[in-house]
Amino acid sequence: MSDEAIYQGMLAFIDAGQASDAEFNAKALEIFAHQFEHNLPYRRFAMQRAKTPRSVRSWRDIPAVPINAFKDLTLSCRPAEESARIFMTSGTTRGGIRGQIHHTTLAVYDRSMIVNFRQRVMAGADRLPMAVLFPDEEAMPNSSLAHYLALALRMFGTEGSRHFIGADGLDIDGLFAALAAAERTGEPFALLGASYSFVHLMDAMERTGRRFALPDGSRILDTGGFKGQSRELEPDAFYGQLSARFGVPRGRCINMYGMTELSTQFYDDGNATCPSLKSGPHWIRSRVVNPLTGQDVPPGSVGVLVHHDLAHINSVAAILTEDAGILEADSGFRLLGRVAGADAKGCSLAVDDFLTAARG
Repeated sequence: MSDEAIYQGMLAFIDAGQASDAEFNAKALEIFAHQFEHNLPYRRFAMQRAKTPRSVRSWRDIPAVPINAFKDLTLSCRPAEESARIFMTSGTTRGGIRGQIHHTTLAVYDRSMIVNFRQRVMAGADRLPMAVLFPDEEAMPNSSLAHYLALALRMFGTEGSRHFIGADGLDIDGLFAALAAAERTGEPFALLGASYSFVHLMDAMERTGRRFALPDGSRILDTGGFKGQSRELEPDAFYGQLSARFGVPRGRCINMYGMTELSTQFYDDGNATCPSLKSGPHWIRSRVVNPLTGQDVPPGSVGVLVHHDLAHINSVAAILTEDAGILEADSGFRLLGRVAGADAKGCSLAVDDFLTAARG
Protein backbone atom coordinates (compact mmCIF):
# COMPACT_ATOMS: atom_id res chain seq x y z
CA MET A 1 0.00 0.00 0.00
CA SER A 2 1.37 3.44 -0.95
CA ASP A 3 2.08 6.12 1.64
CA GLU A 4 -0.68 8.28 0.16
CA ALA A 5 -3.21 5.46 0.44
CA ILE A 6 -2.35 4.64 4.04
CA TYR A 7 -2.53 8.30 5.11
CA GLN A 8 -5.81 8.90 3.29
CA GLY A 9 -7.21 5.71 4.78
CA MET A 10 -6.31 6.88 8.28
CA LEU A 11 -7.92 10.27 7.74
CA ALA A 12 -11.12 8.51 6.72
CA PHE A 13 -10.85 6.21 9.74
CA ILE A 14 -10.62 9.22 12.08
CA ASP A 15 -13.53 10.96 10.38
CA ALA A 16 -15.73 7.85 10.64
CA GLY A 17 -16.51 8.78 14.26
CA GLN A 18 -16.34 5.27 15.67
CA ALA A 19 -14.78 1.85 15.08
CA SER A 20 -15.80 -1.64 16.05
CA ASP A 21 -13.27 -4.01 17.59
CA ALA A 22 -12.90 -5.72 14.22
CA GLU A 23 -12.39 -2.42 12.39
CA PHE A 24 -9.77 -1.22 14.88
CA ASN A 25 -7.97 -4.55 14.64
CA ALA A 26 -7.93 -4.51 10.85
CA LYS A 27 -6.56 -0.96 10.73
CA ALA A 28 -3.95 -1.76 13.40
CA LEU A 29 -2.70 -4.74 11.41
CA GLU A 30 -2.53 -2.61 8.28
CA ILE A 31 -0.42 0.03 10.06
CA PHE A 32 1.78 -2.68 11.58
CA ALA A 33 2.44 -4.18 8.14
CA HIS A 34 3.40 -0.74 6.82
CA GLN A 35 5.79 -0.06 9.70
CA PHE A 36 7.24 -3.58 9.58
CA GLU A 37 8.05 -3.10 5.90
CA HIS A 38 9.52 0.42 6.07
CA ASN A 39 11.00 0.84 9.57
CA LEU A 40 14.12 -1.33 9.62
CA PRO A 41 15.00 -1.19 13.36
CA TYR A 42 11.40 -1.98 14.23
CA ARG A 43 11.33 -4.87 11.75
CA ARG A 44 14.45 -6.40 13.31
CA PHE A 45 12.91 -6.15 16.77
CA ALA A 46 9.60 -7.65 15.66
CA MET A 47 11.26 -10.51 13.81
CA GLN A 48 13.33 -11.44 16.84
CA ARG A 49 10.01 -11.95 18.61
CA ALA A 50 8.56 -13.87 15.68
CA LYS A 51 6.00 -11.09 15.24
CA THR A 52 5.40 -10.48 11.56
CA PRO A 53 2.39 -9.40 9.52
CA ARG A 54 1.89 -13.08 8.68
CA SER A 55 1.85 -14.23 12.30
CA VAL A 56 0.14 -11.37 14.14
CA ARG A 57 -3.65 -11.53 14.13
CA SER A 58 -4.54 -9.16 16.98
CA TRP A 59 -3.50 -5.59 17.74
CA ARG A 60 -2.68 -6.78 21.24
CA ASP A 61 0.16 -8.90 19.83
CA ILE A 62 1.83 -6.08 17.93
CA PRO A 63 5.22 -5.55 19.62
CA ALA A 64 5.57 -2.27 21.49
CA VAL A 65 8.70 -0.13 21.40
CA PRO A 66 10.00 1.19 24.77
CA ILE A 67 9.63 4.95 24.83
CA ASN A 68 13.29 5.64 25.64
CA ALA A 69 14.42 3.86 22.46
CA PHE A 70 13.63 7.06 20.54
CA LYS A 71 16.66 8.63 22.25
CA ASP A 72 19.00 6.08 20.68
CA LEU A 73 17.54 5.31 17.25
CA THR A 74 15.73 7.03 14.39
CA LEU A 75 12.45 5.14 14.18
CA SER A 76 10.98 6.42 10.93
CA CYS A 77 9.40 4.75 7.92
CA ARG A 78 10.87 7.35 5.58
CA PRO A 79 14.42 8.76 5.46
CA ALA A 80 14.97 11.45 8.08
CA GLU A 81 15.69 14.06 5.42
CA GLU A 82 12.14 13.65 4.11
CA SER A 83 10.62 14.74 7.43
CA ALA A 84 8.25 17.70 7.25
CA ARG A 85 8.51 18.14 11.01
CA ILE A 86 10.64 16.66 13.77
CA PHE A 87 9.29 16.79 17.30
CA MET A 88 11.75 16.31 20.14
CA THR A 89 11.16 14.94 23.62
CA SER A 90 11.76 17.13 26.65
CA GLY A 91 15.08 15.60 27.73
CA THR A 92 14.13 15.52 31.41
CA THR A 93 15.55 11.99 31.72
CA ARG A 94 18.73 10.27 30.46
CA GLY A 95 20.95 13.29 31.13
CA GLY A 96 19.09 15.62 28.81
CA ILE A 97 19.27 13.37 25.73
CA ARG A 98 16.27 14.16 23.54
CA GLY A 99 14.41 11.70 21.37
CA GLN A 100 13.38 12.62 17.83
CA ILE A 101 10.03 11.73 16.29
CA HIS A 102 9.81 12.21 12.54
CA HIS A 103 6.65 13.18 10.63
CA THR A 104 6.61 13.18 6.83
CA THR A 105 3.28 15.01 7.03
CA LEU A 106 1.27 16.52 9.87
CA ALA A 107 -2.06 15.92 8.14
CA VAL A 108 -3.02 12.93 10.29
CA TYR A 109 -1.53 14.38 13.49
CA ASP A 110 -3.53 17.56 13.00
CA ARG A 111 -6.77 15.76 12.16
CA SER A 112 -6.32 13.55 15.22
CA MET A 113 -5.85 16.57 17.48
CA ILE A 114 -8.67 18.66 16.00
CA VAL A 115 -11.36 15.97 16.00
CA ASN A 116 -10.48 14.81 19.50
CA PHE A 117 -10.11 18.34 20.95
CA ARG A 118 -13.44 19.43 19.49
CA GLN A 119 -15.24 16.58 21.22
CA ARG A 120 -13.44 16.41 24.54
CA VAL A 121 -12.44 20.01 25.30
CA MET A 122 -14.80 22.23 23.33
CA ALA A 123 -17.73 19.92 24.15
CA GLY A 124 -20.26 21.68 21.94
CA ALA A 125 -18.70 25.15 21.86
CA ASP A 126 -17.55 26.41 18.47
CA ARG A 127 -14.93 28.94 19.56
CA LEU A 128 -13.87 30.45 22.88
CA PRO A 129 -11.57 33.25 23.98
CA MET A 130 -8.32 31.46 24.87
CA ALA A 131 -5.16 32.19 26.77
CA VAL A 132 -2.22 29.84 26.19
CA LEU A 133 0.41 29.54 28.91
CA PHE A 134 3.16 28.09 26.74
CA PRO A 135 5.62 29.43 24.14
CA ASP A 136 4.55 29.52 20.50
CA GLU A 137 5.89 27.41 17.63
CA GLU A 138 8.37 30.06 16.54
CA ALA A 139 10.02 29.88 19.95
CA MET A 140 9.78 26.06 20.17
CA PRO A 141 9.61 24.61 16.64
CA ASN A 142 10.43 21.07 17.80
CA SER A 143 7.79 20.95 20.54
CA SER A 144 4.72 18.82 19.88
CA LEU A 145 2.94 20.67 22.70
CA ALA A 146 3.65 24.05 21.09
CA HIS A 147 2.14 22.72 17.86
CA TYR A 148 -0.85 21.24 19.69
CA LEU A 149 -1.62 24.52 21.45
CA ALA A 150 -1.12 26.53 18.26
CA LEU A 151 -3.72 24.30 16.60
CA ALA A 152 -6.10 24.88 19.50
CA LEU A 153 -5.75 28.66 19.10
CA ARG A 154 -6.13 28.62 15.34
CA MET A 155 -9.05 26.21 15.15
CA PHE A 156 -10.99 27.05 18.32
CA GLY A 157 -9.91 30.44 19.67
CA THR A 158 -11.80 33.67 19.08
CA GLU A 159 -10.16 36.81 17.74
CA GLY A 160 -7.72 38.14 20.32
CA SER A 161 -6.85 34.72 21.73
CA ARG A 162 -3.10 34.44 22.09
CA HIS A 163 -0.03 33.09 23.86
CA PHE A 164 0.79 34.79 27.14
CA ILE A 165 4.37 33.58 27.42
CA GLY A 166 7.16 35.24 25.47
CA ALA A 167 10.84 35.95 25.66
CA ASP A 168 10.29 37.86 28.92
CA GLY A 169 8.33 35.03 30.52
CA LEU A 170 4.72 34.97 31.65
CA ASP A 171 2.73 38.10 30.76
CA ILE A 172 1.01 38.42 34.14
CA ASP A 173 -0.50 41.86 33.51
CA GLY A 174 -1.88 40.80 30.14
CA LEU A 175 -3.36 37.65 31.63
CA PHE A 176 -4.98 39.50 34.51
CA ALA A 177 -6.53 41.93 32.02
CA ALA A 178 -7.88 39.11 29.85
CA LEU A 179 -9.33 37.26 32.84
CA ALA A 180 -10.93 40.44 34.20
CA ALA A 181 -12.44 41.12 30.76
CA ALA A 182 -13.95 37.63 30.75
CA GLU A 183 -15.52 38.32 34.14
CA ARG A 184 -17.09 41.54 32.79
CA THR A 185 -18.42 40.12 29.53
CA GLY A 186 -19.72 36.85 30.96
CA GLU A 187 -18.35 34.96 27.94
CA PRO A 188 -16.86 31.54 28.80
CA PHE A 189 -13.06 31.56 28.73
CA ALA A 190 -10.44 28.83 28.19
CA LEU A 191 -7.03 28.69 29.88
CA LEU A 192 -4.64 26.18 28.32
CA GLY A 193 -1.04 25.34 29.08
CA ALA A 194 1.64 23.30 30.76
CA SER A 195 0.86 22.35 34.36
CA TYR A 196 3.93 24.16 35.66
CA SER A 197 2.83 27.41 34.00
CA PHE A 198 -0.36 27.35 36.04
CA VAL A 199 1.72 27.03 39.21
CA HIS A 200 3.69 30.15 38.28
CA LEU A 201 0.44 31.97 37.50
CA MET A 202 -1.17 30.95 40.79
CA ASP A 203 1.96 31.99 42.68
CA ALA A 204 1.72 35.43 41.06
CA MET A 205 -1.96 35.60 42.03
CA GLU A 206 -1.05 34.72 45.61
CA ARG A 207 1.56 37.48 45.74
CA THR A 208 -0.88 40.08 44.41
CA GLY A 209 -3.99 38.83 46.18
CA ARG A 210 -5.88 38.22 42.93
CA ARG A 211 -8.72 35.77 42.33
CA PHE A 212 -11.14 35.48 39.47
CA ALA A 213 -14.63 34.11 38.97
CA LEU A 214 -14.68 33.08 35.33
CA PRO A 215 -18.12 32.76 33.68
CA ASP A 216 -20.08 29.52 33.58
CA GLY A 217 -18.81 27.28 30.78
CA SER A 218 -15.20 28.34 31.23
CA ARG A 219 -12.62 25.57 31.26
CA ILE A 220 -8.99 24.97 32.14
CA LEU A 221 -6.76 22.48 30.33
CA ASP A 222 -3.37 21.52 31.76
CA THR A 223 -0.80 19.09 30.48
CA GLY A 224 2.78 17.99 30.82
CA GLY A 225 3.38 17.81 34.55
CA PHE A 226 5.91 20.00 36.32
CA LYS A 227 9.20 18.76 34.82
CA GLY A 228 11.27 20.60 37.43
CA GLN A 229 9.99 23.95 36.09
CA SER A 230 7.98 24.82 39.20
CA ARG A 231 7.19 23.52 42.64
CA GLU A 232 5.23 20.28 42.43
CA LEU A 233 1.69 19.84 43.68
CA GLU A 234 -0.25 16.65 44.27
CA PRO A 235 -3.15 16.40 41.80
CA ASP A 236 -5.86 16.93 44.38
CA ALA A 237 -4.19 20.08 45.69
CA PHE A 238 -3.41 21.33 42.19
CA TYR A 239 -6.97 21.07 40.89
CA GLY A 240 -8.37 22.38 44.14
CA GLN A 241 -6.25 25.51 43.81
CA LEU A 242 -7.11 25.94 40.12
CA SER A 243 -10.80 25.82 40.94
CA ALA A 244 -10.50 28.22 43.85
CA ARG A 245 -8.29 30.74 42.03
CA PHE A 246 -10.27 30.93 38.78
CA GLY A 247 -13.79 30.01 39.85
CA VAL A 248 -13.88 27.05 37.45
CA PRO A 249 -15.47 23.84 38.82
CA ARG A 250 -13.06 20.93 39.10
CA GLY A 251 -15.24 19.07 36.62
CA ARG A 252 -14.17 21.67 34.06
CA CYS A 253 -10.46 21.39 34.95
CA ILE A 254 -9.34 18.95 32.25
CA ASN A 255 -6.00 17.20 32.10
CA MET A 256 -4.57 16.23 28.73
CA TYR A 257 -2.24 13.23 28.83
CA GLY A 258 -0.08 13.01 25.76
CA MET A 259 3.49 12.47 24.69
CA THR A 260 5.77 13.45 21.85
CA GLU A 261 6.05 9.80 20.84
CA LEU A 262 2.33 9.67 19.98
CA SER A 263 0.04 11.53 17.58
CA THR A 264 -3.11 11.30 19.73
CA GLN A 265 -4.00 12.71 23.13
CA PHE A 266 -6.00 11.34 26.05
CA TYR A 267 -8.34 13.46 28.17
CA ASP A 268 -10.34 13.10 31.34
CA ASP A 269 -13.78 14.53 32.00
CA GLY A 270 -12.53 16.85 34.70
CA ASN A 271 -10.79 16.29 37.99
CA ALA A 272 -13.57 16.22 40.56
CA THR A 273 -11.76 13.15 41.90
CA CYS A 274 -8.12 12.09 41.48
CA PRO A 275 -6.72 10.10 39.82
CA SER A 276 -9.17 10.83 37.05
CA LEU A 277 -10.24 8.37 34.37
CA LYS A 278 -8.53 9.09 31.04
CA SER A 279 -9.66 7.88 27.66
CA GLY A 280 -8.96 8.42 24.00
CA PRO A 281 -10.81 8.40 20.68
CA HIS A 282 -11.61 5.33 18.61
CA TRP A 283 -8.23 5.26 16.84
CA ILE A 284 -6.15 4.66 19.99
CA ARG A 285 -6.33 1.84 22.52
CA SER A 286 -4.32 0.98 25.60
CA ARG A 287 -3.10 -2.04 27.50
CA VAL A 288 -1.49 -2.46 30.94
CA VAL A 289 1.41 -4.88 30.90
CA ASN A 290 4.31 -6.40 32.78
CA PRO A 291 7.25 -4.60 31.13
CA LEU A 292 9.52 -7.65 31.37
CA THR A 293 7.16 -9.97 29.53
CA GLY A 294 5.01 -7.57 27.55
CA GLN A 295 1.99 -9.57 28.66
CA ASP A 296 -1.20 -8.01 29.98
CA VAL A 297 -1.51 -7.95 33.76
CA PRO A 298 -4.77 -9.23 35.34
CA PRO A 299 -7.73 -6.79 35.16
CA GLY A 300 -7.60 -4.19 37.91
CA SER A 301 -3.87 -4.69 38.51
CA VAL A 302 -1.22 -2.00 38.31
CA GLY A 303 1.15 -2.29 35.38
CA VAL A 304 2.86 -0.22 32.70
CA LEU A 305 0.78 1.48 30.03
CA VAL A 306 1.14 0.51 26.37
CA HIS A 307 -0.62 2.70 23.81
CA HIS A 308 -1.54 1.62 20.27
CA ASP A 309 -1.98 4.87 18.33
CA LEU A 310 -3.06 4.27 14.74
CA ALA A 311 -2.52 7.94 13.87
CA HIS A 312 1.22 7.55 14.50
CA ILE A 313 1.94 6.21 11.03
CA ASN A 314 5.49 7.23 10.11
CA SER A 315 7.07 5.94 13.30
CA VAL A 316 5.80 3.11 15.52
CA ALA A 317 2.16 2.83 16.54
CA ALA A 318 2.70 0.67 19.65
CA ILE A 319 4.56 2.39 22.50
CA LEU A 320 5.62 0.96 25.86
CA THR A 321 5.56 3.95 28.21
CA GLU A 322 7.15 4.39 31.62
CA ASP A 323 3.80 5.32 33.17
CA ALA A 324 2.00 3.16 35.69
CA GLY A 325 -1.73 2.72 35.32
CA ILE A 326 -4.82 0.62 35.89
CA LEU A 327 -7.31 -0.21 33.14
CA GLU A 328 -10.98 0.36 33.93
CA ALA A 329 -12.66 -2.21 31.67
CA ASP A 330 -13.29 -0.52 28.29
CA SER A 331 -13.82 2.97 29.72
CA GLY A 332 -10.21 4.10 30.02
CA PHE A 333 -7.36 4.03 32.50
CA ARG A 334 -6.21 5.75 35.66
CA LEU A 335 -2.73 7.22 35.42
CA LEU A 336 -0.71 6.62 38.59
CA GLY A 337 2.56 8.36 37.72
CA ARG A 338 5.98 7.16 36.66
CA VAL A 339 6.88 3.55 37.26
CA ALA A 340 9.11 2.61 40.17
CA GLY A 341 10.81 -0.45 41.62
CA ALA A 342 10.58 -3.67 39.64
CA ASP A 343 8.53 -2.05 36.86
CA ALA A 344 11.16 0.67 36.39
CA LYS A 345 13.86 -1.98 36.15
CA GLY A 346 11.69 -3.90 33.71
CA CYS A 347 11.33 -0.82 31.49
CA SER A 348 15.11 -0.32 31.45
CA LEU A 349 15.65 -3.95 30.50
CA ALA A 350 13.02 -3.62 27.79
CA VAL A 351 14.95 -0.70 26.27
CA ASP A 352 18.22 -2.67 26.32
CA ASP A 353 16.46 -5.65 24.77
CA PHE A 354 14.94 -3.52 22.02
CA LEU A 355 18.21 -1.78 21.15
CA THR A 356 20.09 -5.08 20.96
CA ALA A 357 17.52 -6.49 18.56
CA ALA A 358 16.95 -3.33 16.51
CA ARG A 359 20.62 -2.73 15.81
CA GLY A 360 20.97 -6.22 14.44
